[in-house]
Amino acid sequence: MKLEDLRKIAAQLSPPITSEKYQQLQQSLRQMGLDPDALYQELEMSSPYMQVYEDTSYSNETLQLHSHAFYEVLCCRKAAGAEYLVGTERYRLHKGDVIFVPPGVSHRPLLSEPVQEPYIRDVLWVSADCMAGLRKIFFFDTDEDGSHDSLLRTAGTRWEYLTEILHTAVLEAQRALPGWEMVVMGQAVTFLAHLRRAFSDGSTITPTAEKPELLDRALTFIESHLSQKITLEEMAAHFYVSESTISQTFRKKMGVSFYRCVTQRRLISAKTLIQQGLSLETVAEQVGFTDYSAFYRAFKQEYGISPRQFRKLQEKEPSPMLGGSVALR
Repeated sequence: MKLEDLRKIAAQLSPPITSEKYQQLQQSLRQMGLDPDALYQELEMSSPYMQVYEDTSYSNETLQLHSHAFYEVLCCRKAAGAEYLVGTERYRLHKGDVIFVPPGVSHRPLLSEPVQEPYIRDVLWVSADCMAGLRKIFFFDTDEDGSHDSLLRTAGTRWEYLTEILHTAVLEAQRALPGWEMVVMGQAVTFLAHLRRAFSDGSTITPTAEKPELLDRALTFIESHLSQKITLEEMAAHFYVSESTISQTFRKKMGVSFYRCVTQRRLISAKTLIQQGLSLETVAEQVGFTDYSAFYRAFKQEYGISPRQFRKLQEKEPSPMLGGSVALR
């Protein structure tokens, strides 16, 4: 699903998203043949290069653990008490924080319920091909080896201006005045260059993850046992807690059941393996599904498309567009 499709859906509702309005949204999506829980699971870029937009969340209800085939950088404009999960690391968000998420890395915000104020961020998407081109032309080495700090804290530092660079690009995309695409591209490249400087600066504040809780330890366990059978009973015994404690932790923090979260993590890993060219049967086996049919059903239910359609989607060349804004959830 492209961002433009999300805008059309979001236009049906006005914030704040109440439970009643959320039910209306779910019904509208199903009438369109879409799974409400798959909204942010497999978004496509509308540009082969870069895309910027503003995003606003009013609820945890449709936020799911997901990954992208492109780089995602988020600048937090209003934290709303949110935390952010990148891989197995969990961070407490502050206004001005910059979150860097490479392709294939699982991530999602964790909002406290009830949400007292919206969680607002500016977002930059950069395709893997575009990032590779930047490295080649400008020796831009961000995430070259797959390792990178996930969060930069800019508030009260010399890098506080970073978020304004990206916000200027977002405003350009929203106004869509003549030549806006070139301005957005220039602002985005400038932002990335300064972000690289910030991460390279020894005085830069890169906050450490929150002290590991049961959820964090459980997610790390899942991450390291994806190809194996993972049961609630085994998890509870491993951490010396009851099965109920594990279940309640995932329901409260992730908004889904323990087994749904395991499946989501398996499927995120599966997408990366599909992009690497492995056969679909091999992918299913390597991420812990008993057979291909079970993998197919889980993939289709989570993302709204089949594994084969996902593979074709990654091979498709998107149309040259850039940006906009969406306020949903």
